[in-house]
Amino acid sequence: MILSNSFQLNLLVNSILAGIFTGVFFDIYRVIRGEGPKIKIIGFIEDILFWILAAICIFIFMLYKIQAIVNLYVFIFVFTGAFMYFKLISERLIKFYKFSISNILKFLRVSFNLCIFPLRILKFIFLKK
Repeated sequence: MILSNSFQLNLLVNSILAGIFTGVFFDIYRVIRGEGPKIKIIGFIEDILFWILAAICIFIFMLYKIQAIVNLYVFIFVFTGAFMYFKLISERLIKFYKFSISNILKFLRVSFNLCIFPLRILKFIFLKK
């Protein structure tokens, strides 16, 4: 099958983008997971499930963008995109993810405590014995 030059360029760009998105999702997974579970088998299962989900997401992305044409070049460019992401911007984004997640968790904790506070007052008033 002969592919036009514009389609080949589209294939290259979308393959590199798929690699970058995979790197982003992997960094988010690493930040959420933390240092790792104490039980090795749980960590292994989490890793397997993540990579299965990542493979499905890459396939759906490729199906939508380039009609799921998969050949050696696609794999090379996906790995190239992931490599570029990890070498160029991964460290900075991990710091941003950690900062964002910690602030979101603080906000949720404060919001929960503000919602629960009136119930605690009512409990104190009505169940005081």
